[in-house]
Amino acid sequence: MPGPEKTKSGENRRNFLKTTTAAAVGSSLLTLPGLQSAVYADSSDILKVGLVGCGGRGTGAARQALKADAGARLVAMADTFSDRIESSLTNLGTFKEVTEQIQVPAENKFDGFEGYKNVVDMCDVVLLATPPHFRPEHIKYAVEKDKHIFAEKPVAVDAPGCRSVMESCRIAKEKGLAVVSGLCWRYHEGMRETFKRIHDGMIGDIVSMRASYNTRGLWSHERQPEWSDMEYQVRNWLYYNWLAGDHINEQHIHSIDKMAWAMQDIAPLSATGTGGRQTRTQEIYGNVYDHFAIEFVYDNDVRGYSRCRQQDGCHVDVDDQIVGTKGKVDTMRHEIKDHTGKRLWRFKGKSGNMYDVEHEELFASIRSGNPINNGEYMTKSTMMAILGRMSAYTGQEITWDQGWNSEEDLTPPAYDWTSLAVAPVPMPGVTPFV
Repeated sequence: MPGPEKTKSGENRRNFLKTTTAAAVGSSLLTLPGLQSAVYADSSDILKVGLVGCGGRGTGAARQALKADAGARLVAMADTFSDRIESSLTNLGTFKEVTEQIQVPAENKFDGFEGYKNVVDMCDVVLLATPPHFRPEHIKYAVEKDKHIFAEKPVAVDAPGCRSVMESCRIAKEKGLAVVSGLCWRYHEGMRETFKRIHDGMIGDIVSMRASYNTRGLWSHERQPEWSDMEYQVRNWLYYNWLAGDHINEQHIHSIDKMAWAMQDIAPLSATGTGGRQTRTQEIYGNVYDHFAIEFVYDNDVRGYSRCRQQDGCHVDVDDQIVGTKGKVDTMRHEIKDHTGKRLWRFKGKSGNMYDVEHEELFASIRSGNPINNGEYMTKSTMMAILGRMSAYTGQEITWDQGWNSEEDLTPPAYDWTSLAVAPVPMPGVTPFV
């Protein structure tokens, strides 16, 4: 993957990439070979939808997909655990606006680690919402089978997974397949208008950014006597690095993605970070941290300061600021001020529900024959989060190229229902970079 080097001509890299990327996207839409989605030009045509990963987020995605398109039909579901499929169906059945579009017979419910293949095989559009570890393989298989994809964030937990997703999305673009990311803020109208003004130069050149996702703890499931190590970890996937990539990747990626968006998805040069676990030290929290603080360094000495925390009883702060030579942006308020505090602009329009919009635009792009492909930015933002985690875990400065080419593969020895040791909690200065 190309690194963040300067152009030979020395021109501003952001302007150069903005121009060349727009041209490439435009030309790709003109030259896509045999757009498969062209057969869906009429919304009365049925689009068979499959859900892979039937937790709360997957259930929400299924509802939003069905609301987005009158011709969408949920016809197949897969999850590692059959009880999750049934609870998802029960929850979906409470939403009257989509009940007639739910058509999942018993034979189209698949559990286990391989069930996703059956769902992909029988659908036109697949919604991928399992724990992030499984996303690269699921995306790869869906692209091989020529299916349109909604992929929840993040899309990987390690660099080999990111490289796999980037390649799969490249192939998807060649095939004319839609790939829409669950990085939902990019589908929020207020946020889109805010970032448009950043890119148009309202705040001048970006100098620094701060992204914060300090929140409380999340759910966990008490271990049952019949659960193996594997089942316990998968049911509590948030707390195992191999499944979630830690909360900097699983949750804070939303904030990191906004920094990436502001920089027009140019990769940072490096990351230096710290982190650890202060309050979540019990065995139930696996091997993940409860706080991170990362500094991303860009060309021209632009700095991005990222922090996240999952600790109960602490102040909640989910906010982002972007500072430029002419002003500063409060992204969550969709507001831009100059350095005297005078308001230059504020979004006053209406934004639809971004979770709905991402599916509305996914299905509209399929129907129109102009499929959306969010593959590059969703992969780069995931890799940024992983880069920050690598730096905090090891205590080292990690360059983008080092991180992208990392050989650390978090895949377990086998996918079976037996014993599975928990990797040690990383120790900065001791845990090596791989």
